[in-house]
This record gives sequence, structure tokens and C-alpha cells, in this order.
Amino acid sequence: MIAGRTRAAWIDDFPLISELAAMRELSWFNPEIAGTAEEGIADVGLTEADIRDASARLKRFAPYIRSVFPETSVSAGIIESPIAAVPNLASVIGERKGVQMPGSMWAKLDSHLPISGSIKARGGIYEVLKHAEEIALKHELITLDSDYSVLDSDEAREVFGRYRVAVGSTGNLGLSIGIMSAKLGFKASVHMSADARQWKKDRLRSHGVEVVEYESDYSIAVAAGRKQAESDETIYFVDDENSKSLFLGYAVSGHRLAGQLQSMEVQVDADHPLFVYLPCGVGGGPGGVAFGLKVEFGDAVRCIFTEPTHCPSMLLGVHTGAHEALAVQDFGIDNVTAADGLACGRPSGFVGQAMGRLIDGFYTVDDDEMYRLVAEADGAEGLKMEPSSATSLLGPVHVMANAEYRERIGINDETFANATHLSWITGGNMVPEDEMASYIVKGNSLL
Repeated sequence: MIAGRTRAAWIDDFPLISELAAMRELSWFNPEIAGTAEEGIADVGLTEADIRDASARLKRFAPYIRSVFPETSVSAGIIESPIAAVPNLASVIGERKGVQMPGSMWAKLDSHLPISGSIKARGGIYEVLKHAEEIALKHELITLDSDYSVLDSDEAREVFGRYRVAVGSTGNLGLSIGIMSAKLGFKASVHMSADARQWKKDRLRSHGVEVVEYESDYSIAVAAGRKQAESDETIYFVDDENSKSLFLGYAVSGHRLAGQLQSMEVQVDADHPLFVYLPCGVGGGPGGVAFGLKVEFGDAVRCIFTEPTHCPSMLLGVHTGAHEALAVQDFGIDNVTAADGLACGRPSGFVGQAMGRLIDGFYTVDDDEMYRLVAEADGAEGLKMEPSSATSLLGPVHVMANAEYRERIGINDETFANATHLSWITGGNMVPEDEMASYIVKGNSLL
């Protein structure tokens, strides 16, 4: 029995499960998307004011971030990534797929975020900072009007050292949480699943972070970390499956992206839609980003999630409406993939339920295709990315192939020709050179 029903009953009601279980590439466009962005946003239980509050907190911490991470000086302590047009990559992918890539194609380079080199530097670092602010205010280290660079002090580190921050992670969230926590002075523990890359474990340990390894997958690592925190009130557990703080840290990106697109004279409106393709693991990162984008751009933006063929957990949850009640392993999907950051067999119930009507669709990518895309991104644009990030590059191909979806959302051929397609590159800049080179070699061998 699976969540109270037989496997056969689930497949009878949701035939797509059979295709997912075969672990083949596919796409599914959500028939239950909200009629307007406002309707969908109302499901979330958070507002634009919550995003503004998160943004203001990050601004308060900017002097501290600039002080302890000098690489952020060029952005005055604000952790943000650039966008880049990738016309050569669009041509290469289009030629291989036998299609004319529509509109213009861009990449959002969260792979180049400072500190931890992935999208997790948004939500993960934000949640640690929010927790630190609460402790610092409680111990009267700061007021809300203080210059937060005063937290770069032995006094502050002694206070934070009385507390521990813990998280369960496949890798990149652990890097962000661990590095930021250790820098502030917290004791930090990262519970890491078997599929986490060794270099990520090594980097955490080099920052003085305790790494607890498990032979099982992400869900077991999270459960263990959560259990540890329940028994000790000095431990703060960052819950990637349910955290609204993480979610809001990601959501801040929406307003910032609007400013970047405007500076590049990229128009976004009903006649010039923006399609954004977001790699999805447990769902917190892409869910938060999509929420921020919907608040900023309304119906002019369409958010599409991408997952590995071997771990389409959010697609399974949203498609069935069962969300976290189902895991991919329930249907024989092995959750073994080169996209280690997306290897989360059970999705976030919070994100699935809150964002279900704001996610336009999903598509899946197999491991060999990820490696091909990694090699093409390097060859065409000199962009280095993890296999999980490369999944976002196929979005325009899937949208172009589904005329019914475009018609349903009112995108005609002329409007589609004016569209901007943005692939969210979620990580890769900190991958060791030899490992990155092996990705590219493998990808080229498959092309």
C-alpha cells in the first residue's frame, strides 16, 4: 500500500506515473494553474510585504557580509548573481534538437553567487542570518539600527558559539548553511546523504563544520538532523522541506531580477512574456524563486520546474495532489542521479501545496542529457555548471513542443517570438577543476 492505496490504484487514476516509473524524459503542463497570478499568490500564505522584510534584513546584514567575505565588496555585501545572454548555446541546443529556439535565451548565474556558489546561498544564508539576528537582538549585541559589521567580533562569536545550527542536505544547502554558520561563530552540523559529493564534504570540514554522513538518501539525513534538534533547545534546525524563512530568502531574487532585466533593456509584459526554468529538488529553492517572480511580474512570467528522470518527486506530488505523502521510491524510481542537488525522493509538502497553482509545468531530463548540456554550455559560452543546473537549459524546447499549453495560456506565435527564456543555473562555479573537466569530457563523448 502507498499512502493508503495500492500502486495499481494510483496508476489507474494517474497514468503519468507509469511513464515516470519508466524513468524516461517527459513533460507535463499543469492544467490546474491559477487563472491569474493574484489567485495563485493567495494560496501561498505569504505576501509582498514578507519579501520586502526579508530584503531589508539582507540589507541590514550587508556591512557584516562585506566585512567577513571580501569577495562581496563589489556588491557592497549584497549576495547576488549576474544574468547573461546565451545566444550561442541556444543555437547549439536548437541545432542538436532540430528546432529553431524561440525568442531570446538568457542564464541566471546563481552558479556564481559568492560564498557557496549556488542558489542555496540565497535561502540558506538568509535563514542563518535571520536566526543570528534574533539571537543578537536578544543578547543586545545590536539594535535594528546598528551597523551589523559589529557582529564581526569576538564578543559576538562567543555568544553565537553557545548555539548550534543543523541541516540535512545533499550538498549545496549544507555548504551555504555550514559556511555562514561557522563564520558567525555558531557550531554547525550538516547531515549529508550518500549522494553528496566528496568535495562538498571536504570543503565544509575545512571551514570547521561537523559533517555527519549517511548511507541513505536525503530524507534520512533530514530526519536525523531534525531528531537531533528536537532533543536540544540550543540547536536550530534548518528545515528545507518546510521552512518559510528559506522560501523568502529565495523569493527576494524576483525584484532583483526585474532590475537586472530592465538594465539590459529586456521587456517583460503580456506581449513579451518571461519563461523561467528552475531545477527542482525538494522544492524550496525553485518554489521561493517562483513566488518572488510571480509577485514581481504577475501573469507575464511563467515558471517551469525541471527534475531528473530518476527523481521527479515534485512533479509526482503536484500531479497527484498527494505532495509529500508520496516518494519516488514508492513507484520503483531509484533516486540515483548525477544531479545530486536534485536527489530528493520526497518533495516539500509546503511548497507543493502553496505553489501548485503557480507552477506552469514540469519536464524531466536524464543523466546523459545533463552531461551533454554541460559540455555544450562550456563549448558555446564558456559556462561551467553542475549537471543539475544544466537541466534548466532544455526548457524552451519543451515549451515550443507543446502548442496546447501555449494556446491555453494565451501565447500566440507572435507573442512567443517576443518571449525571453531564462534558465536558472543553480550551481557549479565551485566544483573542483578536475571534476568539472570530467563532466565536460563525458558530455562531449555523448554528443
